[in-house]
Amino acid sequence: MRPLALAFLLSGLALAQYTLPELRARAYGEGGFRVERVLEERARFTRVQFSHLSEGLRVHGFANLPKGRGPFPVVAVLHGYVEPSRYRLLAYTAPYADWLAERGFLVLHPSYRGHPPSEGAPARGLRHPYAVDVLNLLAEVRKGAFPQADPARIVLFGHSMGGGVAQIVALVDPGLRGAVLYGSMSGDERLNLERIRFWSGGTRGGELYTLPPELLAAHSAWTYLEDLRVPLSVHHGLKDAQVPPEWSWALCRRLKALKKPVECFSYPAGHLFRGGAEAQFRARVAAFLGRVFR
Repeated sequence: MRPLALAFLLSGLALAQYTLPELRARAYGEGGFRVERVLEERARFTRVQFSHLSEGLRVHGFANLPKGRGPFPVVAVLHGYVEPSRYRLLAYTAPYADWLAERGFLVLHPSYRGHPPSEGAPARGLRHPYAVDVLNLLAEVRKGAFPQADPARIVLFGHSMGGGVAQIVALVDPGLRGAVLYGSMSGDERLNLERIRFWSGGTRGGELYTLPPELLAAHSAWTYLEDLRVPLSVHHGLKDAQVPPEWSWALCRRLKALKKPVECFSYPAGHLFRGGAEAQFRARVAAFLGRVFR
């Protein structure tokens, strides 16, 4: 077998362990959870850095812990793509984590593998290893990692790439109360890889041409939407030049046709909302959390 063909075969075999059926068959919560240090004290919450194990890697993140005994409902804020070499623990999504903590939610903000200070190599193309990191973190929360957390009330908040990760996690973990998708990547991994190749000038997303279509379908959340049990709140800017808004509308149409619990909103905004669109978005997210956390 030619070396290039062998490399493609090995790549496919490695990725096969991250299909949705394989992820559903796994057990999560590898242990090793610890609070590393206190990062900041604010009037309404304390920010701490934590770490835990995921596929043997020590992955980090920060948590905003509301003042008081709780139990507090939990929101996991999943950030979008940041060049891993430039990533910092307090990513661009930290303001959302802070806003949610100010409202009384215990907020987790994981740094995926390969994103400093987390160990390991970043995922390329398919981001399912990041979903494994999130699933292991949620398992630690349910084991009591944060005593003030309510493990029965957990919601995801995912922006861009984080929205794609949230779709995978929601299909593996039906115990979630809901998920907010904000300018989300697609549940169709072929579309995602096409976009990644476009963004990177062909340097990333090569799985598009090396993986069999059936393997890409097995990785795609879109393939399994009939199984979804988690309510979704979908938000996308009509002027988004990075992630096509039609991807969110296609998801909404499909979920409504399947009679799944979903709400969908458009905004006169880009990939990150500002001004009035941002205020309206936050109000809608707060209303959604109020409903699903009852």
